[in-house]
Amino acid sequence: MPTACHIRHILPGLALCLTVALGAMATERLEVFLLGGRWIEGLILAIGFGIAVRTLFPTVRFLREGIDFSARTLLEIAIVLLGASISLSSIRGAGLGLIGGIAGIVLLSIGISYAIGRVFGLPRRLATLIACGNSICGNSAIVAVAPVIEADAEEITAALAFTAVLGVVVVFLMPLLFVTSGMSASQYGVFAGLTVYAVPQVLAATAPAGLLAVQTGTLVKLVRVLMLGPVIVLIGWLLKAEKDDLQAHHHSIVPWFIIGFILMMGLRSFGLIPEAALVPMTLTSNMLTLVAMAALGLSVDVRVVGHAGGRVIAVASLSLLSLSAISYALILALQIP
Repeated sequence: MPTACHIRHILPGLALCLTVALGAMATERLEVFLLGGRWIEGLILAIGFGIAVRTLFPTVRFLREGIDFSARTLLEIAIVLLGASISLSSIRGAGLGLIGGIAGIVLLSIGISYAIGRVFGLPRRLATLIACGNSICGNSAIVAVAPVIEADAEEITAALAFTAVLGVVVVFLMPLLFVTSGMSASQYGVFAGLTVYAVPQVLAATAPAGLLAVQTGTLVKLVRVLMLGPVIVLIGWLLKAEKDDLQAHHHSIVPWFIIGFILMMGLRSFGLIPEAALVPMTLTSNMLTLVAMAALGLSVDVRVVGHAGGRVIAVASLSLLSLSAISYALILALQIP
């Protein structure tokens, strides 16, 4: 966090990030008003607007400190607050077999997706971001894992941009799959919950199949989201072990914001966060994330993202296909009616 003497250096860049974020928010609302829905998510708009500003008006030195603060510290605070939106009580209705299967699929999918990324020549950090985004919860997972692995702005932007596009495509194709596959409503709900990236996208994808599919898909998705905490702790532990081998003992095993995320999730699960505070905390987390994404856009060299584009699309697509295959295998193995 900044000291008092640093605040004046942070404010100009922070103000620019906030302006870009507000522009993205206004555009998203305009989409809803004119088109009836969010066709391009606010996070992606914030990144895009940031890249446009950076390209047209290269950022000068006095803005750099505020942009870096927004991209790192504000994002870390947003991740802590994100923990308050996840409650372990949400999964009481799921069976142990399904919960264990979901956990296993998440870990297996991360391993397969990471391997695909490395085969296609992606850097380790970018491959990790795509693997976690594909396997857990899309943008939220990418945003949460990025500070842990110290990913740079270009890597985060590439992972977010192409994963977001793929997520929209999946939402449009999923109802067609339900019609042609012969899956029951409950099977389709499990499949959608295991493969679609974000909770709102799960709702959109399962709605054509009826209430049972919506309820099942949402429950499975919530269990999948709960894997975010254990996964980022595991990644932090693995990185710590690797750095210890390189004599980097000064790094902590788990970043402070991940501890805060888990603490918030625990407080929510035990009912220690007042209900009246949940909505303001969620809104604050969303706004801070939006400002952080604007900062990432302002930090991006668009040529670097363009260079990785084809490989990222290929890796994200193959990763999603592999996730779909093992998800369908779980449905068959558990004999879900």
